[in-house]
Amino acid sequence: MDLQRNLNHTTICTIEKVIDETPTVRTLVFSDEVMSNVLPGQFAMVWIPGINELPMSVMISKESGKAAFTVRKHGAASTGLFNLKEGQQIGVRGPYGNSFDLKNGKILLVGGGTGLVPMMRLITTVKPNDDVTLLIGAKSKDEVFFEDLANDLLKNNPHKVIVTTDDGSYGEKGFVTDMVEKLLNKENFDGVYTCGPEIMMYKTVQIANSKNTFVQASLERMMKCGVGICGSCCVGEDLVCRDGTVFDGDHLASNKEFGHFFRNKAGILENY
Repeated sequence: MDLQRNLNHTTICTIEKVIDETPTVRTLVFSDEVMSNVLPGQFAMVWIPGINELPMSVMISKESGKAAFTVRKHGAASTGLFNLKEGQQIGVRGPYGNSFDLKNGKILLVGGGTGLVPMMRLITTVKPNDDVTLLIGAKSKDEVFFEDLANDLLKNNPHKVIVTTDDGSYGEKGFVTDMVEKLLNKENFDGVYTCGPEIMMYKTVQIANSKNTFVQASLERMMKCGVGICGSCCVGEDLVCRDGTVFDGDHLASNKEFGHFFRNKAGILENY
């Protein structure tokens, strides 16, 4: 496959494997050399024929030349993607966006829900001597996924994978940001990286900034075009698709919308 293809050209891909992660989350594997080599934090626009197009982080695959999308059924488009079977097709364009600036040394990764996807790709870029702590946040035990995968990917590194559940049904009880605060109060990290619900990222960035610790967040916002035209993904003066999705903590600290407001499909600001 041509690695220099037009990023805005939709490539038709066939779903080759469907992996059930939880009752509401599935990973769809397909062959695409371009998508298999995206940088951590980059995303693709995915067309579900007859339904809609939506932005998706690109999941890793252990098979050469393959990539995947890990989707939670929620709205019409994500449910349509979730319901696809092996042999059905999707349209993929991109990749778009920037990537994480990985610091070497002792790093903390914080993922919630499908925000774990860029964290998995980021893990594949760590150096052999990097000491990695991954926090996985979930509502309950049956919504925990990628724990075994993360441990396998980090088996040659000094590492810890810590799961928190809101209801205490698995791992540590409480919000994942409670564990972020606990760890940053007692340990020094060279970098903190996060993706997931915006309130989770907002609190993680706040805590890291208060400790003068380098932190980056990969934002998830409403995206209709992926190329900076429609403006639906704006957060303050930033367009997430064009200026992000990854932003430094010091930049986010000055953004009055981050963690406080989001835009609905009509582009109207609403409170979190």
